[in-house]
Amino acid sequence: MSIIRCVFSIVFYTLNTVLWFIPIFIFGLIKLLPIKPLQKAMSWAAKKCASMWVTCNSLNQNLFTPYELNVSGLESLQLKDWYLIIANHQSWVDILVLQRLLNRKIPFLNFFLKKELIYVPILGLAWWALDFPFMTRTSKSQLKKNPKLRGKDLETTRRACEKFKEMPVSIVNFVEGTRFTDVKHQRQNSPFSHLLKPKAGGIAFVMQAMGEQISKVVNVTIQYPDGIPTFVDFASGRVKHINVHVEVLPVSPELIGDYTADNEFRVRFQSELNRLWEEKEKQIIQLEQQSK
Repeated sequence: MSIIRCVFSIVFYTLNTVLWFIPIFIFGLIKLLPIKPLQKAMSWAAKKCASMWVTCNSLNQNLFTPYELNVSGLESLQLKDWYLIIANHQSWVDILVLQRLLNRKIPFLNFFLKKELIYVPILGLAWWALDFPFMTRTSKSQLKKNPKLRGKDLETTRRACEKFKEMPVSIVNFVEGTRFTDVKHQRQNSPFSHLLKPKAGGIAFVMQAMGEQISKVVNVTIQYPDGIPTFVDFASGRVKHINVHVEVLPVSPELIGDYTADNEFRVRFQSELNRLWEEKEKQIIQLEQQSK
């Protein structure tokens, strides 16, 4: 039965993606015309289509892979604000959960993506049409070889965020930088039982580029009572319960500053992020206990 569920679910996801990709891509092409009001209208139309894509994905989940989503903390969200969403990352399922949870409660979610992901069939072009920023991260070894690259990541982030200033947006950052696995956890020697170490660079660059516009930070904690699922697990209906806690935080002074050049601020920012991750660890443990 789970195989049949999986097949129908994946077929639905695929057809739904292709269906909404067509208008989204067309709107993206029209945006290439250098007419500001038209570009703004096409961005709005593309995001409306993307929101409908998420709605149909949620319908797919209700039909073929129903699960109980236990959520707390959504009360103070609204559509007309700019948000930075930070979340723990365990599975590709996290993205589907975030989309279902926050769709039409806040502006459509935008993810910062590695530049290589633009080549993903269909989705890569859809992400481009939806103004998802495609980033190139400069490694420490690259900086050592070519110090002139210092600050380039921030400039790339700032240019990417320019298009977000004309209409409300929600920017998602998985602060750990990668999905949680036991191997990665052991390799990092992470001080947390359920989390990898938080990486400050990505979120710091966003706050440095858009700090004056971000209205709130939405701190999302996702916990899977039955164990971390794969996408196939999810599409097969094996995920029966998902717990999510949402905490809406003000943009504190500790989060805004020059992360690149100000060493004191960099230490303070990382300390604040570590504090948030300590609280997230406690929240995951609490959600675990509530599920027993």
